[in-house]
Amino acid sequence: MDSQSESVRKILNELGETWAVVGLSANEARAAYGVAATLQRHGKRIVPVHPKAETVHGEQGYASLSDIPFPVDVVDVFVRSDLAGEVADEAVAIGAKAVWFQLGVVDDAAYDRVRAAGLDMVMDRCPAIEYKSLS
Repeated sequence: MDSQSESVRKILNELGETWAVVGLSANEARAAYGVAATLQRHGKRIVPVHPKAETVHGEQGYASLSDIPFPVDVVDVFVRSDLAGEVADEAVAIGAKAVWFQLGVVDDAAYDRVRAAGLDMVMDRCPAIEYKSLS
């Protein structure tokens, strides 16, 4: 877990300002909605990624990572574990610097592929919680 803690710190403090939040919709009851708001409060630009491509928190949504027409630093994944590996592979393909699997999202093989591709990776953790532990 030491390398994960180091990755948490690095991703939150150094790796970039643009976070694609996969699974983010305008549904305020979903965890992604609140976490995206927290990221914005910490100065991050959030990019909603959801099949509906809704505008959330004032930011234009996109149907997929590959539809985003500008660089993304971190891909924050709010989809089921069985879908997360494909998202992680897409994150590598679009040139993201890091992948973050939310609480409950676990795919060890995807973790290994992302790390092997040279990206930072965090799994089964929440940036909103981690910000509190950093302060």
